[in-house]
Amino acid sequence: MAISVNAGMNRGRRSRGSAALSEINVTPFVDVALVLLIIFMITANVMEYGIEINVPKTKTVSSETVKSNPAVIQISKTGNIYLGKDPVDVNRVVDEIHAKYPGQKTVYVRADGETKWDPIAYVTSVLGEAHFAVSIVTRPDNGSGKKR
Repeated sequence: MAISVNAGMNRGRRSRGSAALSEINVTPFVDVALVLLIIFMITANVMEYGIEINVPKTKTVSSETVKSNPAVIQISKTGNIYLGKDPVDVNRVVDEIHAKYPGQKTVYVRADGETKWDPIAYVTSVLGEAHFAVSIVTRPDNGSGKKR
């Protein structure tokens, strides 16, 4: 084992006979990995649906197999209507569904729990007149909420 007396005087040059220091500093790698993990965790919830809709809870929820690309009408708190992520006029919603989802028989309606009933009723009636089967999207109530 050799001991260097210069203690850093020849930092840029290797002295004869001494081995190269080959340690990898993993701290920057761990920092980057943790930052990417945090970013992924934050954006994972937003990736499900681009529009923030808090669907109401119900006691019974039927789970059914959904096609890979179902027609989903979303109604926000303010009453804005979307087909998927795109805003759509309620009077053109049937034409838009036929254009984007040819042969579709069922339409799912996701409405925020705080939405007034008028836009929901109007959309479901328009879809019913067009002979679509309308399914309302809810989430199960685990009993932790208020009793009515």
